[in-house]
Amino acid sequence: MKVDIQPDVHDIAARLGADAPYALKALAGRLADDPGLGRPSGLPGILTVTVDGDMFDDCPDLNVGYIREPDRIEIRFLTAVSARPSAQAPGESSGGEEGSGEDARGERARRADPAADAVTVRQVADAWQRFTGRLRRDAPDSYAALRPGASATALAALEAGLGVAIPLELRVLWQLTAGDDGSGGWGCLPGNRVLMPLDAVAAVHRRWMAARAREDARGAGRPGDERTPVWQATWIPVIARGPADTTSGLYLDAATGYLGRWSRYGESPDEELDTLVTYLEEAADMLASPALATRDTPGLIGGTLVWRSGLGPAAEGGREDRWRPLAG
Repeated sequence: MKVDIQPDVHDIAARLGADAPYALKALAGRLADDPGLGRPSGLPGILTVTVDGDMFDDCPDLNVGYIREPDRIEIRFLTAVSARPSAQAPGESSGGEEGSGEDARGERARRADPAADAVTVRQVADAWQRFTGRLRRDAPDSYAALRPGASATALAALEAGLGVAIPLELRVLWQLTAGDDGSGGWGCLPGNRVLMPLDAVAAVHRRWMAARAREDARGAGRPGDERTPVWQATWIPVIARGPADTTSGLYLDAATGYLGRWSRYGESPDEELDTLVTYLEEAADMLASPALATRDTPGLIGGTLVWRSGLGPAAEGGREDRWRPLAG
């Protein structure tokens, strides 16, 4: 059985420990001999297997996700397991029961249509790998600023803090990359926005929920239709204005699946009418064919991806003078 490992996975392994790449290679050999080694994960079509880091000198426990096809295996996910009891795959319960309350309802919803979910997993993974593949080739500084994927433990903790089930497409994205630290002050997404780290996601959600509580208290005596909507509990902040700027950005509405805008500058939040999948696919398309890009124009300053809309007024001798459009 042929086993392929995505380039991103190789890079993540190298960041996790000196022996992690060897551990990954050893696992690939085991999978070639035993394709059914893994167990079903909470992501449709994805199998997962845990590597015992104690078998190697400098390697944490690894959670590896792969797709098994009739004639090949493709390893697509790799995260470090922060604690052995939490090595369960996303979507699995820590006990024998599925759970209760809102989390259980969200989990059942994610499993409601396995075929559609499998398509979503592949769409997100393919779009993000196309996007990061171009970064890796032409904007290595931006690529290096991307964080490794989130573990099941980290996602479960975030979900508990938010009080809302993380949609499948966002869960897959965060398993691939759990945030962007930015390069030179610029994020890699259109408009030089950043994929928010999980701690920033939690902090922004708390901030807006507190603002909603204050607004609800002020409007307690007014009819419901006269109150100004500030924030909904199902809005999960995903993309921020910049690496150190969370004053505005995009949220994903877990109830509708659409992106929307938020801003601390007084503008009312509004829908983007993009799903996370279409947003990622368009971003990947713009890097693949810059001449056809409509919403923004990708370019480079050294090894950093810089979108035209993120450039300020050019100052003589400044960084903006070094900006060049990304070649097709």
